Amino acid sequence: MKIAVFGAGAIGAYLGVRLHQAGAEVSLIARGAHLEAMKRNGVTLKEGDETVTVRPIVTGDARQAGIQDYIFISVKAHTLPEAADNVAAMMGPETTLITAQNGVPYWYFHGLDSPWRDRVIESVDPGGRLWRTLPPEHVIGSVLYPWAEISAPGIVEAAASNRFVIGEPDGTESARIKKLSGIMQAGRLDAPITKHIRTELWVKLWGNLSFNPISVLTGSTIDRLTQEPGLRAVARAMMVEAESVANALGVRFGMDVDQRISITKLGGARKTSTLQDFERGKTLEIDPLLGAIVELGELTGCELPLCRAILAMVRERAKRL
Repeated sequence: MKIAVFGAGAIGAYLGVRLHQAGAEVSLIARGAHLEAMKRNGVTLKEGDETVTVRPIVTGDARQAGIQDYIFISVKAHTLPEAADNVAAMMGPETTLITAQNGVPYWYFHGLDSPWRDRVIESVDPGGRLWRTLPPEHVIGSVLYPWAEISAPGIVEAAASNRFVIGEPDGTESARIKKLSGIMQAGRLDAPITKHIRTELWVKLWGNLSFNPISVLTGSTIDRLTQEPGLRAVARAMMVEAESVANALGVRFGMDVDQRISITKLGGARKTSTLQDFERGKTLEIDPLLGAIVELGELTGCELPLCRAILAMVRERAKRL
């Protein structure tokens, strides 16, 4: 089985190591010093008491990897439109894409039984480029729960969880998703198949859409965001607004907003991924996490005054990079 990971940063390299251990022919597409280190020395993963080094195919050019059976898209969602042609270069008629990203995915309305069936979400797919280049019928959705960090080029440390929930957009248990779950579990990844991938996406997004932008505006870590009364109140109000959008789209959460905040609180004194990107001068995944929520609010007729205000401020903050 040929599996590529496009965007083999921390999470992508972690995936690659485990899939390589499961016996897949893995290609990691990366860039920069991390790419060069992996070419020279292989990929080293540190997780708990285990340290392992493997040597999958590593390249900076997706075309060199060839046609794949599965492709994990592990770049930040807001950078995918620029990368779409490179991903497509590895696709054949039967290739399956797995969107291993945070935020509202470009394929969200694909085949959905709703008034907005097959609608393009401009915030994440301007002009429908992704829809045309990476057709959503090739896609399996995924929700990631591991924490991973590149501690040095070519070396990844992982913790917190090995859980990657996967699901077909139409809710079926297809042959391709069963095969994918099997190879992931053979690599010691927890890869349950859900019939409700959009609900899973929303549950994770519920925290990211609020805490990540606020962290950029304040510089605060997760413990402060979830426990300092003023910051928690802002995040909670944003989450309540966003829940009205999810409900209007037919999604119901299996927990209340305070339970969801308690889950985020477990992150402790860590920085959100968006704050880390801000401090490193990288572009920020604002639209997949919050811009798309505001767009979906307009679509469903939901009022989101606080989400709109935070979106405007974090966009302005991002201009200072």
